Amino acid sequence: MYREILVPTDGSSAADKAIEHAVSLAETYGARIHALYVVDTSIYTSLDAGADIVISALEREGKVALRQVEDAAEQAGVEVKAEVVTGTAFRSIKQYIEDHDIDLVVMGTHGRTGLDHYLLGSVTERIVRTATVPVLTVRMSSSKDLAEDERGHSTAESAG
Repeated sequence: MYREILVPTDGSSAADKAIEHAVSLAETYGARIHALYVVDTSIYTSLDAGADIVISALEREGKVALRQVEDAAEQAGVEVKAEVVTGTAFRSIKQYIEDHDIDLVVMGTHGRTGLDHYLLGSVTERIVRTATVPVLTVRMSSSKDLAEDERGHSTAESAG
């Protein structure tokens, strides 16, 4: 049923929940996981002093987030392909779906919060409304998870 499953991640707790579901589905269907981290460059211009430094830092952050997906997939014996790309999140995810024949997208319902969410809109919502493939949205398990994520901590980090 599913052969190519895309998991866009931003390293948040919501993304962690989506990763769990994606890996389980990939395991069930013998599918490959595609992990994608988008460095959103839409807010930076070539005129911004230090933009290259910020983008490099975000790319490093993306590699850490992708490592979580790779680790989960490898533990389950699921093939994984991970990539950091630059651009706007929504457009980059849509393009990745098309370029890699993705047949299922698994995304968390909360990622960006606060002002970022208001200004940029919900990437998940836009993908759900416009994707040509099924999109599975995964809610955070509790309001505690959401509150911790908004403070920049995952449940696992705060437990230790």
